[in-house]
Amino acid sequence: MLEDIYNFLPLTDRLFSSGMPTGAQLKDIAQAGVEVVINLALPTAEKALPNESALVEALNMKYIGIPVEWDRPTGQELQEFMDAMDAHRHQKVYVHCQANYRATGFIALYRIQRLGWPTAQAFQDVRRIWNPDDYPVWKAFLADHLPK
Repeated sequence: MLEDIYNFLPLTDRLFSSGMPTGAQLKDIAQAGVEVVINLALPTAEKALPNESALVEALNMKYIGIPVEWDRPTGQELQEFMDAMDAHRHQKVYVHCQANYRATGFIALYRIQRLGWPTAQAFQDVRRIWNPDDYPVWKAFLADHLPK
């Protein structure tokens, strides 16, 4: 069940996020009708699946890996993520990282920059999982990518 995935959040009927899924949970994700999996974790992350791209593709889903280093997120990675989200906006998309921190942060910025959401509304889902104020690198990164 999707609800068993670490820090799982159903965001809309076509957008989901979580921490690192297991191989069995990838099957649940596919059975839920997800068409695209975006992984923001490093391949060396704890509990990372060494063959995640092959597992995802074997389940007939598209795999997009955008490894974001926790201590050094970049605007280029955010741009790649936003472009991937735009390219697949009419599909069911599953975004994950190690703990659903990077994923919810990037999704919030996507909602603000590309979908025009108010900042407070976009960050409600982030705060369901974590508080960026506790992580100075991420607090600064998120603030730097808000519209001025």
